[in-house]
Amino acid sequence: MKRLILITGQPSIGKTTILLRTVGALKIKGYKIGGMISREVREGGTRVGFEIVDYETGQKGWLAHVNQPTGPKLSKYRVNLRDLNAIGASSILNAVADADIIVVDEIGPMELFSPAFKEAVSIAIESEKPVLGTIHYRAQDPLITTIKAREDAEILEVTKENREQLHNLIINELLEWKKCG
Repeated sequence: MKRLILITGQPSIGKTTILLRTVGALKIKGYKIGGMISREVREGGTRVGFEIVDYETGQKGWLAHVNQPTGPKLSKYRVNLRDLNAIGASSILNAVADADIIVVDEIGPMELFSPAFKEAVSIAIESEKPVLGTIHYRAQDPLITTIKAREDAEILEVTKENREQLHNLIINELLEWKKCG
């Protein structure tokens, strides 16, 4: 049984969908979920950016956008460090303090520009609470290396073959851990 369950896989394979199915089922079972969710934003069929959402409060902000005037640049996007820190990192820290299960979607190249985000994730993984997150499939950072090397971490790769049932496996693992932990 692992306390840190991290989902990885190719872009658009369904990592966030699996995460949301999992936390939705756990919420129905009475668990308090907190943390950060990332969502792609499209206008007229074209991806223009990514928003971040505090899972508990619903507060939204921009992670990155094609028209973001300042911030680190990645591809055609600029990362909004203000929203990433104020909403993303804060939602993770609030989950460490108040939630039963911490959600981090995603640990990826854009998020890793923020020292506050990296610190919040470090605090979450050092907490005693279960962490369910997604990791960008190619991202490399000392934080990701540290997480992957932990004995209490499990990295699950989403494939076309397992994506319809993977959330059930994760739910069962987290429930079993909560029972024993």
